[in-house]
Formats: sequence, structure tokens, C-alpha cells
Amino acid sequence: MQKVDKNHPTTEWIEQIRRTYPCEAEIDRVLTRKLQQRAGPAYTPVSLEELTAGVTALLSTQLKDVFTITQARWMTGGASKLQMSFMLEWNAPGVGRTITPLILRMEPSASIVETSRRREFQVIQALTGHVPVPQAYWCDAEAKFLPHPAIVYGFVDGVTKPSDGASGVSGIGTYFPPDVRTALGQQFVSHMATMHLFDWRTASLDTFDKPSVGTTAAAELQLNWWERVWEEDVHEDMPLLRLAIGWMRQNLPTLDHVSIVHGDLRTGNFLYDEASNRITAFLDWETAHLGDRHEDLVYMTNAPYRQLADDGKTYLLGGLMTQEAFFEAYEKASGLPILPTSLKFYKVLNVLKIAAVVHATGYRGARCAKTHQDLVLAWVMGFAPIVLDELRRTLEEIL
Repeated sequence: MQKVDKNHPTTEWIEQIRRTYPCEAEIDRVLTRKLQQRAGPAYTPVSLEELTAGVTALLSTQLKDVFTITQARWMTGGASKLQMSFMLEWNAPGVGRTITPLILRMEPSASIVETSRRREFQVIQALTGHVPVPQAYWCDAEAKFLPHPAIVYGFVDGVTKPSDGASGVSGIGTYFPPDVRTALGQQFVSHMATMHLFDWRTASLDTFDKPSVGTTAAAELQLNWWERVWEEDVHEDMPLLRLAIGWMRQNLPTLDHVSIVHGDLRTGNFLYDEASNRITAFLDWETAHLGDRHEDLVYMTNAPYRQLADDGKTYLLGGLMTQEAFFEAYEKASGLPILPTSLKFYKVLNVLKIAAVVHATGYRGARCAKTHQDLVLAWVMGFAPIVLDELRRTLEEIL
């Protein structure tokens, strides 16, 4: 690994990174922006008044009638983003004068996962009416009105875990009682199948590169993305990651079906209504892309997202169901096969993604004081040994 001052990257090094790891155009844009801003000022807290003024300026370009923003308050959750809830009194299309609860989701000066608000906005609009998602109202993708790129969502009722239960950050360690896990597990699989079967060609997704069936482009684009993140952010290089990356370069799977892939589909990233056990919304679409369904399928098999069942020995993916039951239900719901070679590749890729987040970007964001979530990043970094040990075991099984 080239020795550089990654806290103050040079223009020459940034251009070298871009050439070495060609990514989707929009991903290249946001990752390049991250590097260009890294040596700049540290994260500066913003006030609710400042965010309210920014939202007001954004909405003034979108709404013709008089509107009022009230009850602005901070929201917890969203480990990588700043979130503010507020009420909007306005003339809603097809409704008339009403009051709508909304959420502003905005990046800090650097995020543990650097992504595009424009892509997030587009994929949610595409899937609205097909799978449960919050309504995406407006997007300030270039930060013309707010301090950083942002998106305005509709508020969705629901919880990420039983109200009397415990879990860690990002849904880790969530326990669902048997009746709840059965209901949620069935819906989770059904909605995943619907998402993967959705005809994305009917949607406006111009910020997404479109990989072709019969090629390895989908796998290569994802590998380039996450190897680039690792290279940009890691402080202490790891031979185990280099071995994994080398294996992936030699074993890129061929794409058999282009799907919308969530990229972080797991417990903690969906809301459900406790009274009915109905999933009300899937959240955090920031890493969504067009690619291979196997990436989503194998994501919850990673160690941080497995949870022991009541017998103390059976592992449940996301606390919902066994891996065998999960895969069987998915094939039945989607009609698509689960290909072992693709599963192996994306198992390793997903561990690379998690390692890049917890061991590289988490460190770099905290080190450069670019985020409001320093304590959360420090906590997340503690999962690095678990993730790397899983990678070791996965490679031993494959090799």
C-alpha cells in the first residue's frame, strides 16, 4: 500500500485512486468529494434553526403556496447521518391544506458510509408502491440550500425492535419473540423477492450504472467501490483483506439477473407495527445499486447480524429465521435460483464492505473529526476483530 498522508490527500493521489478503482459515475463523484474535503474544516455542529432555514429555502423552490415548518427536533438513530423531524403545514397535492410529519436526513461533513442522496431519492421513488418505503419528497443533492446534501422523507410509524426488547447499534443483537419473528421473516423474504424482481427499466435511475446479464460487470463495480473505500480510508493495512480481494478478482461471478440491490438489507433497517407485526418501511437505501441479488441474500449471514434462538444454539439471520429456511423461502417467493458460486463471492464482498466501514472509514471519520457520531464510530470499530475472524473462516472454507 502506498505511503501517503490520507488525512491530507493530494490531487495526484486522488486521481490515482480514481484510475485504479473505476466506479459508477455517481459513486466516483461522492467518494472524490469526500477526499477533496478531508483536509478541510472539522465537523461543525449545526442548529435546528439553521436546518429549518435550509429546508425553508429548499421548499420555497418547490412549493407555490404558503407553507409553515414547525416542531423541529433532533431524531436519534441514523448512525451515519444527521436527522431532524418537523411538521409541514402546506397544500399537499390531491389532499389540500394539511399538516404532514417529515424527516430531514442529511450527511455530516463526512459519513461512515459516503453515498449519494440523489441515488437514494431515485431508488425510493422507483420502489414506492411496490415495497414498503418512506415517501421521498425532496432532495438537495448538491447542498444548495442546506449545509450538506440532504433528502426529505415522509414519516413512517413503526419500531425496529420490540419496545420491551434490547439491541445494539444498527440492529445488532435484536431478539424477536417466536410469533413476531415468524410474521416478520415471511414478509421480509416476500418484499426482498419483490424488490429483486422489480423491472428497474421502468424507473428513472439515471444515476445508476446498468450492468449487463452475462458479464462480470456488476461484481467488478462493487469490488472496485469497496476496495477503493478501503484504500482511501484504512490506517493499518491487513494481509487478510488483500488475500480476500485477490480471491475476488480471480472469481468474479457472471450476472444472471439484474436486480435493485439494497446493499444493507437486515434487521435494524426496517420498521414494523407492533400491533399487527406488519413491516411498514425499509430504510437506509443509501448503498442501493443495480446488481446481483446474492449480495442481499447473504448479507445477514455475517456474524454481527446473526442472533441465537431460544435454544441457545440455533443461529437466526437477523433474529428472524435459519439460513436454510431463509434461502428456501426466497427461492419459492422469487422463482430465482440461489447460485452457490455467487453466494461465495458476495459473502466475501459483504465482509469487505463491513470491514471497510468499521475498520477503515470509521477510524478515518473519527480521526479527522468529520462527524457528529465519534462515539458511535468508536463503538462500531470494536467489531473489526469479529468481522475479520469471519473473513478468515470464510476464506478457509472456500480455499
